[in-house]
Amino acid sequence: MKELQNLLQELKPHHATLVAVSKTHPPEKIMELYRAGQRDFGENRVQEMIDKYEQMPKDIRWHLIGHLQTNKVKYITSWVHLIHSVDSFKVLKEIDKRAASDERVIDCLLQFKIAEEDTKYGFEPEEAYEMLATDEFRAMRNVRITGVMGMATFTDDEEQVRREFRQLKTIFQHMKGHFFAGQDSFRELSMGMSGDYQIALEEGSTMVRVGSLLFGERVY
Repeated sequence: MKELQNLLQELKPHHATLVAVSKTHPPEKIMELYRAGQRDFGENRVQEMIDKYEQMPKDIRWHLIGHLQTNKVKYITSWVHLIHSVDSFKVLKEIDKRAASDERVIDCLLQFKIAEEDTKYGFEPEEAYEMLATDEFRAMRNVRITGVMGMATFTDDEEQVRREFRQLKTIFQHMKGHFFAGQDSFRELSMGMSGDYQIALEEGSTMVRVGSLLFGERVY
């Protein structure tokens, strides 16, 4: 697929990972990208991700990028690759508990609210720093925080988008220095989607979540 190859070439100088956002798209469309070599796919609804996981090749790395409710955690912890959307201590504790039952360590990103829109989930920085300083967090053995995620405001104001991405990078750097120093696994700055991934790459993104550029607008 030309769109995929062009995008991968664009990401290459930045050493960034492409997560193909496959939400609302059927398995046959996802398989076109799979056959072209893509293995990282992102879904925002647990049930839809489960359905696709059960139908599709098992070497796909599934990323949960949407809001995760605690009562849905148990359905994905045996196989999910990366959870981008940890937005509360409550959710993180549930992931740790369920991952222990599955004898796994699950990689997670902390989601931060960097946009001005009220609809976005996420931690406030101080709230996350307080959590990371607790004995309860340090005692967790079945989750591994590998970075941060955020979504910029949906706006044509590129300077605002850039400012919000810089804010997320500052949060990442603070966490790296104060809580994850010397831990090579803490490396992901997941920011940038179809409309703003180029700005995100310029601001240091290591992982972009792109859907419409790859799939177009066709849905189920």
